[in-house]
Amino acid sequence: MSGYPREVIAVTFPGVYAPQDDTELLAEALREEAPRPGARVLDVGTGSGALALAAARQGAEVTAVDVSRLAVWTARLNAWLTRLPVRTRRGNLFGPVRGRTYDVILANPPYVPAPETGSGPRGRARAWDAGHDGRLLLDRICRDAPPLLCPGGVLLIVHSALSDPDRTLELLRAAGLKAAVVRRRWIPFGPVLRSRANWLRLRGLLAPSADREELVVIRAERPC
Repeated sequence: MSGYPREVIAVTFPGVYAPQDDTELLAEALREEAPRPGARVLDVGTGSGALALAAARQGAEVTAVDVSRLAVWTARLNAWLTRLPVRTRRGNLFGPVRGRTYDVILANPPYVPAPETGSGPRGRARAWDAGHDGRLLLDRICRDAPPLLCPGGVLLIVHSALSDPDRTLELLRAAGLKAAVVRRRWIPFGPVLRSRANWLRLRGLLAPSADREELVVIRAERPC
């Protein structure tokens, strides 16, 4: 939770993704974006609701979505405790908001490459494990988010450099968006990456002596 303002959320239940460096980096990009009061903001994969609440603090009209029932309860409770207006919906990515458009879409999806297990991520691992290449949800977001942006709308997405930012840029540009990396940050390995560092090195994704991970924020804008 390095550097992230603790006052943004009140509680994080066990099993719900707590704000981390990636949350902080995306929150910085959101502050720089400075959505106008009343702007429609969607926080997909909201977890504790930290980013949704950050947007609500800026006066945005916010909807937060998560597939985890416990995460939805956590985000809803944090909105109630902080007295910030956030609509919460449970569902798989953009399913609960089909047919709507947004000025800003925020996404901090699972992005850590994980060994194949024969089944999808389970339990707490759903918050970070993202398949063999780390793109289990990233490719879906790149495909499904652009139609939900209003003209001039912006998608802000954070993920690891281990999960191929160039692929994200390629997909978003192919969808007609103007996309670029707007923030980068190197952070020490957390428990998950430390536990699978050898596997990542065997795959050539990590240098032998690497002990830090690069995070990136990609900004993609739908032309007016």
